[in-house]
Amino acid sequence: MLVIISDLHLTDGTSGETIRQGAFFLLRERLVSLAYDASWRSPGIYKPIESIELVLLGDILDVIRSSVWCDAPPHVRPWGNPSHPDFINAVTKINAAILANNQKSLGALKSLSNFITVPVADRNHRPVSDKADHSHSKDKRVTVPVRLYYLVGNHDWFYHLPDAAFDPLRASVVEAIGLENPKGPFPHDPAEYPELLDIYATHKVWARHGDIFDPDNFDGDRNKSSLGDAIVVELLNRFPATVKQRLGTQLPAECLDGLKEIDNVRPQVVIPTWIYSLLARTCSKEQAKAVMKVWNELVDNFLGIDFVKQHKSFFLKYGLKLTGGISVGSLSGALLWLKAKLGVGGDERFYPNALTEKAYRDGSAHFIVYGHTHHHEIVTLRAASLKTRPFDQVYINSGTWRAVHEMAAADLKRPEFGGYKVMTYLVFYKEDEHGDREFEAWSGALGSST
Repeated sequence: MLVIISDLHLTDGTSGETIRQGAFFLLRERLVSLAYDASWRSPGIYKPIESIELVLLGDILDVIRSSVWCDAPPHVRPWGNPSHPDFINAVTKINAAILANNQKSLGALKSLSNFITVPVADRNHRPVSDKADHSHSKDKRVTVPVRLYYLVGNHDWFYHLPDAAFDPLRASVVEAIGLENPKGPFPHDPAEYPELLDIYATHKVWARHGDIFDPDNFDGDRNKSSLGDAIVVELLNRFPATVKQRLGTQLPAECLDGLKEIDNVRPQVVIPTWIYSLLARTCSKEQAKAVMKVWNELVDNFLGIDFVKQHKSFFLKYGLKLTGGISVGSLSGALLWLKAKLGVGGDERFYPNALTEKAYRDGSAHFIVYGHTHHHEIVTLRAASLKTRPFDQVYINSGTWRAVHEMAAADLKRPEFGGYKVMTYLVFYKEDEHGDREFEAWSGALGSST
């Protein structure tokens, strides 16, 4: 049985809210049920599964979303020199804070290695029950080992750097989560991890983070920074901190807390509209004007950074600067038009990319899995044909484990945003597991009245 989760974005606590530890304990309990169901090989035949393989498909620990970057000297940025001692010290500091801030959550993942148990099978291939004597005796249950593997995405690519100076960081992550990853750089492409390729093959799955299909978040080399890093560090991280520093005593707490959620807005192309909407809800006109002045100033500074200038992006040139001299309704419509017509904003659907994967073309994978977009979806790429292909080929996005703020569709002239927390996990079975079932995809959302 193969389980895939991605985009947890666990931070050091200096940016927006991350998923609470209860989600990890919920996953742990669900794996017990899934392991039992998978042990039914066919109707009437029960045999405990041998193991569970759990792949963390990138953007698990979020090194980008930290105030450490804003507080550091100008030469210490994700796009700086990764071999510079100050760069290494910054990443080391962020890594240690992430592990400390999420100790219980990561501990729940680590505990999976010996937590999952299922009933043993009797001579008639039926599960032996321990309910009658309530003993939960060890001789009536068997442990199903869980092995965890970590692939990096675009917010945790630092663990992929080849420099041995990052080995202690990687070792601390391996220890905190209980990973199977060997010593050295964490893989980005699945081909970098032969053992993982074998696991994929036995489950007829091909999975990667998917950032390689997003030019704003992948510059062709996963050992280098990308434009998305600069957007997060210099705008999305810096904006709430700067507003609080300059205007904190003048603004309502609801506004200051809301600004911390800026990186959870989807699609990112409507972030300027989301700012307007938040300010309209929480601030006076004068307060809103002062906050927007800070935003425009940061945008100007951001566009002046040499690293940013090297990137040709229509979104950078026009999307971020549509913040003044235009109505909120017109801004919303313009930005969404840019997204729909020109594909800007980095949130477009990724399933067409699955058609280019070798594992799809040669039919070795029934399932192509990406993360990255935070948008869980299932798309049938090719339907089964009894004559040529007795199976479907399906694209699945693994979604995210975090809050999402999306613009309401009813009235673009008066844009409003709703927020909810989501949690998605995917399960794939070997041929003899769970009868004839090949996969399960579970996605839940938690909403709040406030």
